[in-house]
Amino acid sequence: MNILNILDEIEKVDGEIYERLSPRRSAMKDFFNVGKKISMAALPLALGSMFQKAYGQTNPSTVNDVLNFALALEYLEYNYYNHALTNSTITFPTSASNAAITTIRAHERAHVDLLKSALQITGADGYVDADFDFTAGGAFGDVFSNYQTFLKVALAFEDTGVRAYKGQAPILKGNAVLTTALQIHSVEARHASHIRQMVAASLGVALKPWISYAANGNDTGISAVDAVYAGEQNTMQAGIEINGLGGASQTQAAESFDEFLTGAAVKTIANQFIKTGKKLA
Repeated sequence: MNILNILDEIEKVDGEIYERLSPRRSAMKDFFNVGKKISMAALPLALGSMFQKAYGQTNPSTVNDVLNFALALEYLEYNYYNHALTNSTITFPTSASNAAITTIRAHERAHVDLLKSALQITGADGYVDADFDFTAGGAFGDVFSNYQTFLKVALAFEDTGVRAYKGQAPILKGNAVLTTALQIHSVEARHASHIRQMVAASLGVALKPWISYAANGNDTGISAVDAVYAGEQNTMQAGIEINGLGGASQTQAAESFDEFLTGAAVKTIANQFIKTGKKLA
């Protein structure tokens, strides 16, 4: 039995995975037509490679790795909002703005508790306020005294969270945890949209509720968080150039789709605010 015969058997048993593998079938036929064969001894390695490519998961992280990664980000957000509400000199301009941040803090706490439960973590939190430097080494020295700076950093955190969850979703594919991750992801997106409008109101300017094409998507105006928005001017999706498609402008093409951030990129961003000894590896 060669690998093409095995693909025929896969089609009978699991049509979904066959559909993922079938684009490679013609290439395999050509491979065999020139007289090359994959031995039975090599089949496990060959099939393992194909299945990884079919699912887009070469060397995937474990589910626990992803959950711990997400939990660290939720600790970052929760402690940030909690510090602003309980240990800062920020003056909230309205009761509504204070209430919004209070509600978002409660959401982040719920995310922390859920992820701790999923990881079967009991007891004290893995990160507390003292583990963070929300000034990022002085880059945001007035983050807890200037309402606008506070909101801009909050926006960067929320936009990071949205892109981070999106980047980890493929690793969770096929696992029930994916549903929970996507539920958190959508709430983080709503947080980002609401805080973007709070930023706009504080500056007295109009901002779109989504990441804009202008200035590489960085609506905060703070260059120190440019990395949060890297790649947001992309206009190519699924190998298709959207710019000009159906009359779409470059701005429309970029803003119609949100990009993901890799785990490495998110860790670099987050570690700006995490003290030595607790940084994400």
